[in-house]
Amino acid sequence: MGRIVREVADGVTKHYWYPGEKADWIKAGIAVGAGAVTFALVAIVLKDMLVAAVLGTSVTTGVGGVNLGRRDVTALKGFPDVAAARKAAVAHAMRAGWRGLLYGFTAAAAAVFIVNMPHSGFVADWLLPVVPAVVGAVAHQGGMVYERMGQVPKTDPGDAEAAIDPKELEPAG
Repeated sequence: MGRIVREVADGVTKHYWYPGEKADWIKAGIAVGAGAVTFALVAIVLKDMLVAAVLGTSVTTGVGGVNLGRRDVTALKGFPDVAAARKAAVAHAMRAGWRGLLYGFTAAAAAVFIVNMPHSGFVADWLLPVVPAVVGAVAHQGGMVYERMGQVPKTDPGDAEAAIDPKELEPAG
């Protein structure tokens, strides 16, 4: 839960609460802004609203997917023992549910936006609306992998079990 604190008068402070953290809202704004800029540039250059809609929403879902994937891995890293901290487990599950709902809404909104562009045909009506959801899902996985790569513990070169014997790599014969 995020909070904005404003001093209204001497000794009077007003607190505004909002879902999520400020950094997450900024990342969401960057994703939407990047998609809007892509949409505008493609619409101006190519003068094709369908292509602009597909590319703009794909950029939005791609950037958002990477951010959500990194956030999911970070949340899993601190996941407590469920038996010992049920309340914390429920809080983590609620946040994950919120992120899933947000991602699902974004993919559905992108599909509706693309379907309502002035084009027709099988590709425009059935394939292109799915592109942003696929891009977002792949980007989500990429964000998870990227974040997880930073968490993998490094092995000690002197560790006997971690060391590879060069003779094991030679072909038998």
